[in-house]
Amino acid sequence: MKLLLASIWLPGPVIRSELDRIAAQTTEALCSLLREKAPNDHEEVSSKIRPLSGSIEERRAVMASNHRVLVEALSNGIGFDGAVDVGREALFMVGVRLGEESRVRLGVGDSIRDLLLAARVLYRVLEISFTAERDGQRIRIVVERCALSCYYSELACIVLSAVDEGVVRGLNPNVAMRFEKRKTAGSPTCVARVNTQAGERRS
Repeated sequence: MKLLLASIWLPGPVIRSELDRIAAQTTEALCSLLREKAPNDHEEVSSKIRPLSGSIEERRAVMASNHRVLVEALSNGIGFDGAVDVGREALFMVGVRLGEESRVRLGVGDSIRDLLLAARVLYRVLEISFTAERDGQRIRIVVERCALSCYYSELACIVLSAVDEGVVRGLNPNVAMRFEKRKTAGSPTCVARVNTQAGERRS
């Protein structure tokens, strides 16, 4: 019941609190990587990171802009491929933790229905809307609207999409998601494939 209600309506203060929580964990993960991998750039880049303030929309914009600054600084320090590798690894784990926490708080069960309801709750916080289509043991996720895409570079999107993939794993450890297309790369929509393991309940 808690999950169903949250999927229908989230009050503004809850959205703001969840957004701040996501921003804090993702931004700190990127800052930690920058301190470790490119310490000479860390101090200068840290001065460009802005605290979240204002409306929910303004906070989303600040979070996304901070992500882009940090990812691009990491790329400048260790190269594009290095930034993708270490950034995605670290942010996937952030996503797993966020997903696990949400699974407990929302009472998410093992069904695909619960997974998609929970994903809609979390994506509402980020102002992302999607449709889901079944394809055998896979689900095709199509993101038509993403409030973050107008602030992200293609690199930032590649790295930060690992958070989404980790969240799905945290919500249901039997499920894996991987993005195949991204708006920031010129696609009209973002497209991800969700694969379920044999024996997983699909109700």
